[in-house]
Amino acid sequence: MLTFLAETREYLWGELRNGDRPTGKQIADHLRQVLAALPPGVQQVFGRADSGFYCWEAVEAYQQANGRFVMVARKTSRLIEQLRQAAWKPSPKTDAEEECEFRCQPQGWNQECRFVALRYEKPRQEVEPGEAEQYQLFETSQYTYRVFVTDLGEPTDFVTWFYNQRASAENLIQEANNDAGLAAHPSGRFDVNRNHFQMAMLAYNLNCWLMLFNRQPEADVTKLRHITLATSRLRFLFLAAKIWRHAGRTGVSYSDHYEEKGVFQRLMDRLRRIVPRGQGYAPVMQPALR
Repeated sequence: MLTFLAETREYLWGELRNGDRPTGKQIADHLRQVLAALPPGVQQVFGRADSGFYCWEAVEAYQQANGRFVMVARKTSRLIEQLRQAAWKPSPKTDAEEECEFRCQPQGWNQECRFVALRYEKPRQEVEPGEAEQYQLFETSQYTYRVFVTDLGEPTDFVTWFYNQRASAENLIQEANNDAGLAAHPSGRFDVNRNHFQMAMLAYNLNCWLMLFNRQPEADVTKLRHITLATSRLRFLFLAAKIWRHAGRTGVSYSDHYEEKGVFQRLMDRLRRIVPRGQGYAPVMQPALR
């Protein structure tokens, strides 16, 4: 299970698990750890979660933290029945043909929640007359569905747009797998692999922090560009250089043709400006990232 901070792409919390689906209690514990890991200045939390988090315990965890959420609903017979009975209308602001919304209290949940759904008609060549309905992921003989449960009050197209931003998380997971070594399981012992998981994600976060440390002082959080770990290695680590020692000093000389010389010097200048202040450290640039 992995949770990222959307604005800075930082890894917030996660754990290595076996192949079993996590229980509602485990999901709620994960979300509480995520919320506890947020910086103290955070005023409002908005969560996007896939169907693996779909349970009442997740909803309750968001509510207890005054967080807002959009989660993909998991297919159940009761939800399919609600989709059949819903009042569908055209959906010109999304990529679907039709949309609907309704309130439903799934079995085991303590209250009703708002559900929004999109319906996509299958191409005619995929529809066979009289074929039996074979339910896959919200799929029938004629339609494919996307269904979300949310406490947002905005229209369906906004809820859909908001959730679609979660697609960037898949890229971050792929980066962690390929560049930070998250997909490697070096041991036959689960506890060792669990420690490796956290070290891989620390390596991933170190790259995120390097990019934040390198930002322009006036940068806006909504316009931050994410630079992958592989690119950072090529820019700052895998370089032709010479280590020298002279008169008790040790240094590193880079080629005059090094393209990132200015950026590298800025990083070093900011590193040298780090000084303790109280229980933490004084900022090396102003203003703070908003």
